Amino acid sequence: MLNLFKKDKEQTPPTANKSWTERLKQGLTRTRSQLGNQLGALFSGGKINEDVYEELETILLTSDIGVSATQALLEDVRKEVNRQALSDTTQLRAALQESLIRLLEPLAQPLNTTTHQPFVIMLVGVNGAGKTTTIGKLAHSLQRQGKSVLIAAGDTFRAAAREQLQAWGDRNDVHVISQDGGDPAAVIFDAVNSAKAKGIDVVLADTAGRLPTQLNLMEEIRKVHRVIGKALPGAPHEVLLVLDSNTGQNAVAQVKAFDDALTVTGLALTKLDGTAKGGVIAAIAKERPIPIRFIGVGEQIDDLQIFNAREFVEALFE
Repeated sequence: MLNLFKKDKEQTPPTANKSWTERLKQGLTRTRSQLGNQLGALFSGGKINEDVYEELETILLTSDIGVSATQALLEDVRKEVNRQALSDTTQLRAALQESLIRLLEPLAQPLNTTTHQPFVIMLVGVNGAGKTTTIGKLAHSLQRQGKSVLIAAGDTFRAAAREQLQAWGDRNDVHVISQDGGDPAAVIFDAVNSAKAKGIDVVLADTAGRLPTQLNLMEEIRKVHRVIGKALPGAPHEVLLVLDSNTGQNAVAQVKAFDDALTVTGLALTKLDGTAKGGVIAAIAKERPIPIRFIGVGEQIDDLQIFNAREFVEALFE
């Protein structure tokens, strides 16, 4: 039911004359148009009956909402219809919108990095999800909050990852700790100790992209997790899974796999800018309700923003 964005490109300066809400609406244009065309016809008037519910179910399922979330939304809409004694399909639009907001609102939990110093964020995800770009944007956002940041280039298997992170580090004037090859856990261990010594506020620890089916590689990420805890008891304080919303229901499988392996504490959903369905947000809310910390709806450096469920749904339906 939502849509997303093209492959990450070099970031361009923010568009000064557009607010975040305007960019969000623009980013969701294709999804809003696609969804609106289907729902517009359904909600154009007429009696609410089982045929209407069946058509609504089909629309939701084909929008990547998933079976569980679709059933939950339909049940909630039915309750609202009965509670408010709604009779015409024109009244269903608002009922569906509020049902979706209720489903997503529990996930709208901003990340609080003030509980520890250094606050260690371990970023995980499959290759191509936008993890490197998310690190760069997150570093920029944290610096704007007045926090000092250190980046650990823990993806030692992909040279381009280190180069990209170094470019982001140079751009944000953030120190990047890296090695050519070597043990990812060792790189991050050194970074955490350096942050402790220098009084750094936040450590962003990159890890190699993994498919959750690669069990031996997932075990390596578990090792990184354990080593961070040895460098700083209680860390990492956040395990942030970066998801490319273009992947649809596969994103739900990724959430489950990484959560089972590492206990994911937050999600960053990238590429919500209009090129693919992203109703997967609702599917995640129902099947594995992990807080959504951030969403990205564009290629500008400040397009990684805190997730607000009502703002998001209103932009989608407007």
